Amino acid sequence: MKAADVYLEVINNLRDGVYFVDVERNITFWNEAAEKISGYAASEVVGRNCKDGILSHIDEEGKPLCVIGCPLIATIMDGEKREHDVFLRHKDGYRIPVHVNIFPMVEDGEIIGGIEVFTQNSPVVYEENLIERLSEIAMNDTLTGLPNRRYINSFLDYRLHEYRRFDTPFALLFMDIDNFGSFNNTYGHDLGDAVLKNISTSIKKNLRNSDLFGRWGGEEFLGVFTVKAFNDAFLLAEKVRVLVANTEIMHKDIHLSVTASIGVTVIRKDDDVDSIVNRADQLMYKGKKSGKNCVVCEQ
Repeated sequence: MKAADVYLEVINNLRDGVYFVDVERNITFWNEAAEKISGYAASEVVGRNCKDGILSHIDEEGKPLCVIGCPLIATIMDGEKREHDVFLRHKDGYRIPVHVNIFPMVEDGEIIGGIEVFTQNSPVVYEENLIERLSEIAMNDTLTGLPNRRYINSFLDYRLHEYRRFDTPFALLFMDIDNFGSFNNTYGHDLGDAVLKNISTSIKKNLRNSDLFGRWGGEEFLGVFTVKAFNDAFLLAEKVRVLVANTEIMHKDIHLSVTASIGVTVIRKDDDVDSIVNRADQLMYKGKKSGKNCVVCEQ
């Protein structure tokens, strides 16, 4: 028996769940303990990408790690070992608390993937709905249901790491509702809240799976969009602007609507989260000064 076969035989007989992924997070190995703990057979997960949300790891604060802040991809990027306590979603829907240890997979001095070893922390399992509610409270804005500022920051950090590793560009959109203070003073905060909810619903229904749109605070919103060319960023921002202007709410038989000013920029090699957000913010303010209800992008 070859050494590699011996190693796999040992791993398959461990009581801990073990799985391997390549640098793009495609699952390449899933041991027998992983099957028992998760309920997923190897045939159901090998070949799939862990970003698909098969296990949908959530940390103790409710952060959805498969979407933002994935420790496995962080280890693939920097080669550092990591440990975390997370909630794994079983195939049958309930949540299991597990402790995960993550290691880089190295060949000839190059990182070719990652290894995650997970051990059930306790015999207690948790209802899926309970954990999902906790996650929603931690990461979503209570009024609009959109990702909140904390979620956006984590997602941006993840997209920056992805860009540096795989050169996958993205655009950042910074949107501010025009004259929203005046709208609230005229029609009341309840109607203002209703407008924000309607706008959020309109935009959510038009998002791709790879994109994120969230509430930054007050009447400010941020969008993170995958793009292939700079012109894509402008077209996406213009689509959002039009959606806002055409989202209406009834008040005493009157159709009310608002407009938005939007700044949009594309990631640069020397960017961090603060620099790209500040740049988009400044572009948005240029739009405010030039008449509002417009999209301003880099020259």
